[in-house]
Amino acid sequence: MKMLLPVLILFVFFSCKNDPKKDEIDNDTEINSEEIVDSLRISDKNFETQQKTLILKRQELIEKKDAKAEMENLLISKSLLKEGNGYTLDFKYPYLNEKIKPQFENFNEYINKHFVDAKRIEAQILEEKRLCDSLGIPKQMEKRMVDYKIYNLNDRLISVLFYKENQYTGAAHAAYTFETLNFDLERAAFMNYEDFFNNGTEEELREILNELLKEKINSGEMYYDCWAISADDFFNAKNNFVINDDVVEYYFDDCIICPSYTGTYSIQIPLKRLMPVLRKYKKNPLLG
Repeated sequence: MKMLLPVLILFVFFSCKNDPKKDEIDNDTEINSEEIVDSLRISDKNFETQQKTLILKRQELIEKKDAKAEMENLLISKSLLKEGNGYTLDFKYPYLNEKIKPQFENFNEYINKHFVDAKRIEAQILEEKRLCDSLGIPKQMEKRMVDYKIYNLNDRLISVLFYKENQYTGAAHAAYTFETLNFDLERAAFMNYEDFFNNGTEEELREILNELLKEKINSGEMYYDCWAISADDFFNAKNNFVINDDVVEYYFDDCIICPSYTGTYSIQIPLKRLMPVLRKYKKNPLLG
């Protein structure tokens, strides 16, 4: 047991930060490699605390309230369980009731193509890179679970968050990835970043996210060892947001803004903070 604890601690350390982001949150709080190493040394002494925080972080995601119960007439919940060669798929996903509007077929076809196509997913599993890994453990994935949260904005827009739990051979815990969909119910059409925000505002919105993240880090709560969002990471995740009432919530995969054992998977932006970057036109649900 005396030898086991240091090994586990080293696993947590190396499994999440292969190359920590060195972006600046601002000029006064530049994150350099020495500061990162020092903070991790402190964290390594609190392995038990890290494990508890990791559990709380996942519980917060899984137990987060959504609007499924309020949407029982519009929403049809589906599930898929498939055992493959070295992997298991366990998916839960939504359909929209085409009896209400036949055009909802657009949404359902997308779900079938991107979330229920087992052959495509199997190929993706074999090709994808491991998250948070620098140990050289084999890339075989034992299990992928997908569940979802759904939100309804003024009966005009639905936002769907798919959270994917990926369990790999030899990994101490599952890694999470995220994908979101925003769908205009009136037009039966998908919406992306440019439908909500002005063109060319990505850097401005990234700065807003980093300001909010800095506030969380400075709060001294669960955000130790977190770092600023890089330009590349935001570009890859710029469409990865859901809208819930007067909040836009951005989701980031494990180890993008925080290590797996601390922080959060998402950053909420109050609508008033987004006014400078919002696209001003009638079809924008955020202005309705």
